[in-house]
Amino acid sequence: QVPFVESGGGLVQPGGSLRLTCVASETFSFISYYMLWYRQAPGKGREWLGRITASGDDTHWEDSVKGRFTITRDNAKKTMYLHLNNLRSEDTAVYFCNYVPGQLSGRWGQGTQVTVAS
Repeated sequence: QVPFVESGGGLVQPGGSLRLTCVASETFSFISYYMLWYRQAPGKGREWLGRITASGDDTHWEDSVKGRFTITRDNAKKTMYLHLNNLRSEDTAVYFCNYVPGQLSGRWGQGTQVTVAS
C-alpha cells in the first residue's frame, strides 16, 4: 500500500497558481526521508520534478520547472506541498509524490490531476 495521498489539483488558467498536497500515512516515518514530486502528462512517461531533504532545508529541481515551482514540507503534519506558479499548458499532468527510495518500487498513489487551460 502506498503511504501517500495527493490532492489539490484542478483546472487553472495559464499563468495561474495551485498548491498540491501530499499527506503521509500515520505509520510512515515521514521525517526520515527525502521526498519527491513527479508528474505524468497524457501519453508520456512519469517525469521527476524535484525533491526536498528530510529536514526541508534544501530542494533540487528539474530545469523546466525551476523558478516556477516550490516544495515545502511540514514534518509535524507529515505533509509535503508543491506550489505551482505561472502555470503553462504543458504543466497539464497527473502529479504524484513519493519518497527516496520508494520511487524505485514502482508503487504510486492515485495522484492529483492538474489541468491548465483557458
